[in-house]
Amino acid sequence: MAKNNQKLVSEITSRDVDFAKWYTDIVKKAELIEYSSIKGCLVIRPYGYAIWENIQKCLDKRFKETGHENVYMPMFVPESLLNKEKDHVEGFAPEVAWVTHGGSEPLAERMCVRPTSECLFCEHYANVITSYRDLPKLYNQWCSVVRWEKTTRPFLRSREFLWQEGHTVHATAEEAVQETERMLDVYADFCAEDLNMPVIKGKKTESDKFAGAVSTYCIEALMHDGQALQAGTSHYFGDGFAKAFDITFTDKDNKIKHPHQTSWGVSTRLIGGIIMAHGDDSGLVLPPNVAPIQVVVIPVAQHKEGVLEKASELLEKLKTAGFRAKLDDSDNSPGWKYAEYEMKGVPLRVEIGPKDIENNQCVIVRRDTREKAFIPLDELEASANRLMNELSEGIYDKCVANIKSRTYTCTTLDEISNVIAEKGDGFVKAMWCGDESCEESVKEKTSVGSRCIPFEQENISDKCICCDKPAKFMVYWGKAY
Repeated sequence: MAKNNQKLVSEITSRDVDFAKWYTDIVKKAELIEYSSIKGCLVIRPYGYAIWENIQKCLDKRFKETGHENVYMPMFVPESLLNKEKDHVEGFAPEVAWVTHGGSEPLAERMCVRPTSECLFCEHYANVITSYRDLPKLYNQWCSVVRWEKTTRPFLRSREFLWQEGHTVHATAEEAVQETERMLDVYADFCAEDLNMPVIKGKKTESDKFAGAVSTYCIEALMHDGQALQAGTSHYFGDGFAKAFDITFTDKDNKIKHPHQTSWGVSTRLIGGIIMAHGDDSGLVLPPNVAPIQVVVIPVAQHKEGVLEKASELLEKLKTAGFRAKLDDSDNSPGWKYAEYEMKGVPLRVEIGPKDIENNQCVIVRRDTREKAFIPLDELEASANRLMNELSEGIYDKCVANIKSRTYTCTTLDEISNVIAEKGDGFVKAMWCGDESCEESVKEKTSVGSRCIPFEQENISDKCICCDKPAKFMVYWGKAY
């Protein structure tokens, strides 16, 4: 095998020089998005949307395997409906976009463009649930939502974005909590297995939980620059929404009760996570399971007899084996093609030229390491599958190494400030008493906020990082997107 670390795409800013500019360069040059005339709203281009489609397919399969059904709710929420749950409406009020006119006529009641769909699901549940036999309801919706963000960034934060939102109803609190935790596990497994992105599972603090929730669970990923990304959330609502919306059912004991609810979601910010967790100075490095093109076939000296025919033959073999494969037979030079598909993050590149044909072989190049392997043509499919798996494991292990090297254990506020100043951003593990004022103080004095209370707890010290009170939890702290 040969290895080549030469950078082929000079137009992309180096991540270590300007990470924000590097990110913007990639989303534009890899043709993932285009800016629109509507501030804060993006055009997701075909290649970017194809990544989202593959995320949908992977997740939708997991949802259906766990018994969930897809539904669709209206995009408009009447103000009176939104106001039924006090904490919920207060949490979203600053981000709501309102519709006040239908055509030229003022509406009798203004409506918001859904920032989330809890209220709509609750209205529906109140109409269709009457008995314990109607439970559980395991629903999911794929849609877009609108939140009027002041500061936007492609995929990570925009005024309209695509997501899925699961909404379930259960007879008991125990069942609902189990569902909340089960779906968090589904997200964590998806991130690890399909996005090759390890995450920390935990619970949000009271100050950081979803508006109207009893408790919020989350998965937190760490990006290349050491900042965290909340990759998904799962919420237990208790029976608060059911009481607000008068959702009741007759239980087996013939008593009228309020059911317990959950909600969980991920969005197109996962595409931003893929970029920042795996990308390099040459562009995207896409996890094979969500890559629009898994293998690209590049004919070398394609003007020579038999080269294009053999390249087409290899393409068909790859497609028959189940790979999402493409042949680039354009008149661009091989060097241009190499750089183009590196920038687009295609996991494997297959090169075939006259000498390869003579030797009954091809060259396969891995996107992550650029390692080249000379493969007999009758071993193409098996070798591509093996190398694809090795790439998945390789980029996952690289993320694990990034988390390990950027996770710091601290026992004082000064330690946090010093380690961030000396080593850069990352996860900080430190103890907390559970007091919200201490949580705020940590953020004010060190610039890192609480990310989650991990399920896997450690006893770093007996005292809170901020005060002398006994510590209750070990918390992951950090800066976040």
